[in-house]
Amino acid sequence: MRLAVKEASRALGLTAPNPVVGAVIVKNGRVIAKGYHHAAGLPHAEIEAIRKLEDRNYQPNSKSNTQLGNPQLLTPNSQLPAAGSTLYVTLEPCSSHGKTPPCSEAIIAAGISRVVYGATDPDKRHLGRAAKILRKAGIEVTDGILSRECAALNSHWNHLASTGLPWIITKAGISLDGRIDSPLHRRWITSAASRREAMRLRASVEAILVGGGTVRADDPSLTIRGIKLPKGHPQPWRVVWSRTGKIPRKSKLLTDTHRQRTLVFSNLSLRKVLQELSKRGISSVLIEGGGQTLGEAFRRKLVDEVRFFIAPVIQGGSVPAVSALISSAHLTDASYTKIGSDVMVSGKVKKA
Repeated sequence: MRLAVKEASRALGLTAPNPVVGAVIVKNGRVIAKGYHHAAGLPHAEIEAIRKLEDRNYQPNSKSNTQLGNPQLLTPNSQLPAAGSTLYVTLEPCSSHGKTPPCSEAIIAAGISRVVYGATDPDKRHLGRAAKILRKAGIEVTDGILSRECAALNSHWNHLASTGLPWIITKAGISLDGRIDSPLHRRWITSAASRREAMRLRASVEAILVGGGTVRADDPSLTIRGIKLPKGHPQPWRVVWSRTGKIPRKSKLLTDTHRQRTLVFSNLSLRKVLQELSKRGISSVLIEGGGQTLGEAFRRKLVDEVRFFIAPVIQGGSVPAVSALISSAHLTDASYTKIGSDVMVSGKVKKA
């Protein structure tokens, strides 16, 4: 199972809106195949591992492989390479038709005799169904192996499936007096090291959200810069929440090479915007500002996690990091990390 977790980790950040999943097939005490889910629309981890045994010409990144299509996989056969083997998979196998057929059918057809999975699938279409289907077909099933490690691979996706909302992280670079603007017209409040860390934070989410005021005042690009990304890692969606929907037509978000990855919402509450993002399969959102937007996120109790970068400077300014906060928010598992000349305060927001 640890090897399956390692396989799944190869696709972190690449599979949205799907979860990352790894699979390993073992026969006679020997690993005979490994696989992982590469991207949405491509074969699931179990299918990839089985196909590697069945087809020497298998290409994991070919969309033609999204359908089973292999007669050998349709009927169990003791001569199949996977017959009598054990499949280890990090997530409960799917049992319903989506962009690809159910993995449970392929497992049965491959002649696998035992399935071991780590985390249960929070999706109500699949939750607990795979075990029933596989056991009915005479396959031994064991679950909950390294469940914590397996669930951690898809913490944001799990949150979306169970709550209907993306995991929300708020980020801000602020002065010691709690301001995010500078009357001295300084471009940056925090250090270069903090800004690199902020880029890594951007790379860990599927969408970055700012208010319309931030777009009008700063014309941000909201792209990932200055850090190395895995091949194929997508630019996160850029989301603008604006009461009026009026942002400059020449804004970077509307004119740069990633303009097709920009969404503008108007006349909707922040919660409604997040619900719209969840319908698109977006499971994690980084809210970067400004103060009114951050304040609304806290006021409506939408925030799950905080990353604030505090710089050792007192500079005045008129814009607090969080505006209009009606009730306080307390962090659990808070940590304080020195980054360059700054301190990053991070933690999860305590839920009532």
